This record gives sequence, structure tokens and C-alpha cells, in this order.
Amino acid sequence: MINKVVKDADTAIKDIQNGQTIMLGGFGLCGIPENCIQALLRKKVTDLTCISNNAGVDDFGIGLLLQQRQVKKMISSYVGENAEFERQLLSGELEVELIPQGTLATRCMAAGYGMPVIYTPAGVGTEVAIGKETRVFNGKEYLMEYAFDAEFAIVKAWKGDTAGNLIYKSTARNFNPVMAMAGKITIAEVEILVPAGELDPDQIHTPGIYVHRIFQGNNYEKRIEQKTVRTK
Repeated sequence: MINKVVKDADTAIKDIQNGQTIMLGGFGLCGIPENCIQALLRKKVTDLTCISNNAGVDDFGIGLLLQQRQVKKMISSYVGENAEFERQLLSGELEVELIPQGTLATRCMAAGYGMPVIYTPAGVGTEVAIGKETRVFNGKEYLMEYAFDAEFAIVKAWKGDTAGNLIYKSTARNFNPVMAMAGKITIAEVEILVPAGELDPDQIHTPGIYVHRIFQGNNYEKRIEQKTVRTK
């Protein structure tokens, strides 16, 4: 069994270079790789293309990378909680590709499965389809979308073992499993790291074959993006 453990986040992301494309798991602020984002800030890598469901908020998550002008392009499905993202978009400082959420997930999945393209009805007849090939299947038009091509996928899991097997917790699973499959190199940070063989095989969400580096993170804030409470 290959031991895939690295010391910490800085070691895990040490070979991410300027101009590369990275996937970052999470949905809103739930299940985001907090430690690796901080390491990217410290490394001051720039001109990144980030594939993520969203762009975090102004002072947390990918929003911190945006603040430091480390992101050249965002490929996302929802970006409505980040004022700095909006400012950079409107000023022309940031390239943005907005994708239907299901298409985003399926393009990740296709990369993991080794499929070059997918066909989806989402976006047909809209601006999303401009310049893209369409085909008709059984009388219905579908849009061709390419699988993502990312040098790195960075994910966050609740528990993992030294062989890279991962278990996510509740809604923090979100985009993490499909992105873990899709990166040429997948980095996983976990809250709890155990020896290989301690995880119940029936509970594993991401098999270790997809994971290249793993480390135990720390100091997770786990912020709540939108808190709703009862008045009484």
C-alpha cells in the first residue's frame, strides 16, 4: 500500500506554478480546502485558472486569492456572494466563464472517467452555446462541452487514510468527489488521518487510487456563508 502522506499544505501544493489550472472542491464555504488556500496565498502563485462552484466570499475561501490578484480566470456556476469578484469582473481584471451547475459537475466527472466531451441540453439556445458545437439526438438538441483539463484538484474531506481513501461528511461532500477524480494530481486535506485499513471500505466515497497527496489539516474555521435562525 502506497503511503501518500505529505507533511502539510505547503508541501502538498509546492509544485503548483503560475498560470496553471486548479480545481477547488466545496460549495459556498462548505467543504472548501481551507489549508491549501492559505498555502496558495503564502506561495503567492499567480495567473491561476480556478474551477470551482463559486468564488467564496470577500474575506474567505477563494475570495482571499481574488483579493491578492492571484486568479486570472474563474470557471464557476455561482458567484453572487463576492463583491470583489464583481468589481474585478466589471473592470475587466478577471476572466469569467459561467457554467450551469450540472454541466460543471458533469465536466468534472467526464475528466475523471477519461471522456473527452459530454452532450447536455443545458445552455442550448443561450449565450452559453455561442461558438460551441451542437448535435441532435432523438429529435432533441444537445450542446457539446469538453471535459475539464486541470493540472491539480484540491479537495477537503472529513476523514482519510494514508493510502488516500476519503470519507466526506454530509453536505461537505458536494463537488469534492467529482473533482478528486478529475485532476491530473489530486491533493486532499482531511480533518482526521488514520492508518490504511482503518476505514470501513463500504463508507469510502473517494478511493485512494484518485488521490496523490494527503495531509491532516488544522485550524478549520468552517464558516457559515448564510446563517438563518428562528426569531423565536
